[in-house]
Amino acid sequence: MKEIVLSLVTGVIVGFLFTLFRLPIPAPPALAGIAGIVGVYLGMRLFHWFTAFWK
Repeated sequence: MKEIVLSLVTGVIVGFLFTLFRLPIPAPPALAGIAGIVGVYLGMRLFHWFTAFWK
C-alpha cells in the first residue's frame, strides 16, 4: 500500500510541475493510452503466471 501512495504522490507532483512549466504531460492523454499501459502490465503478469504454472 505504501508503494501505491508514494506513486500517486509522485505522479501528482510531476503533473503539477509539468503543468507549471507548461510542458507536455509525460503520460498518455487518452483512455486508450492508459488501457494500453494496463494491457502491458497484465501481459507481463500473465507471462509470469504461465511460466510458474509450467515449472
